[in-house]
Amino acid sequence: MRDPRTELAQLVATSPLRRIHVVAWRDRDDAEAGGSELHADEVLSRWAAAGLDVTLRTSGIAGLPEDGTRRGYRVRRRDGRYRVFFEVVRESTRVRRSSDAVVEIWNGMPFWSPLWFRGAQAVWLHHVHGEMWQLTLPGVLGRIGWTVESVIAPRIYRNSTIATLSNSSRQEIHDRLGLEATVVPPGISEFFSPDEDLSASPLVVAVGRLVPVKRFDELIRAFMKVHERVPASRLVIAGEGYLRGELESLRHRLGGDDVIALPGRVSDDELRSLYRRAWLTASASLREGWGMSLTEAAACGCPVVATDIAGHRDAVRHGASGLLCPLENLASDLERVLTDGELRQRLRAGSLSLAQDLTWDKTALRLYQLLLTTQP
Repeated sequence: MRDPRTELAQLVATSPLRRIHVVAWRDRDDAEAGGSELHADEVLSRWAAAGLDVTLRTSGIAGLPEDGTRRGYRVRRRDGRYRVFFEVVRESTRVRRSSDAVVEIWNGMPFWSPLWFRGAQAVWLHHVHGEMWQLTLPGVLGRIGWTVESVIAPRIYRNSTIATLSNSSRQEIHDRLGLEATVVPPGISEFFSPDEDLSASPLVVAVGRLVPVKRFDELIRAFMKVHERVPASRLVIAGEGYLRGELESLRHRLGGDDVIALPGRVSDDELRSLYRRAWLTASASLREGWGMSLTEAAACGCPVVATDIAGHRDAVRHGASGLLCPLENLASDLERVLTDGELRQRLRAGSLSLAQDLTWDKTALRLYQLLLTTQP
């Protein structure tokens, strides 16, 4: 089998597409960066290492320079969370002159790249945002956002080449937006591996931005029910976001101050250690394109209990690497895995098996091959 990293370098060396302009809402250094930003960083760093000239245009981050380099590719951080969408369009003339191809990362609100770039172009759409609009912007603004995503944007992107992470997300994109997408699964860094003893007491780990769609409030409620029956159990929620205050208040009201930790955004070393020591990782998320924290945990031998949603259905092999369940069954399934050692061992073996075939080198190669197919 050919090495995908070598194959990518050889493809780049003979390709007319060398200057790649990528537009995205956030970049990996943002305090609220999540799976989408991780995905972009892993792919773009490999593209840069293969010889591509890559620029990522994203919104500004307080305290960081407007221009910088991250793992071999350039980052241009300018404008606020919402103004960036207007400014990217305003810069389109310069982009057309200086770029061979454009990649748009469509994260709810589009950048409308088909309207201002006519060359090689691809869109990375990890999932349909749907109900997320009302969670983030309740009322009129949320309805406007969903109308833009589901009615207006599909007319603009109907001829675009779209990549998504999972078969379930591809089906949702088809059913809810009327668009076709190609599945390119994400990878898992070799950094994540099983090499540490489990916690002496039952430890549940959850990872993600502290935002409504992740439903960490529901996870906290479910865990406190579990804690009543498994008193030694502990929960760590690693991540940062604007709901921190609400989640801390909920933890206190439910009497969980001593058993639920909210350490904020942790280092990669700390995250790996959490996965390795955890008895399981959990997600109550409403919507995901994949669930990268779940497959990172799987690579460390950590089973999963997660909501049965699009994205999770591809990141978790139900009954083999973890359990998928409706939200109302989350507490009972958490308890089941924590108290059944034989089940945990079986799910641990299934987690390691799932993780073996997912590499970022394969992802980067496949996405560049897809971009090449879009040349005029």
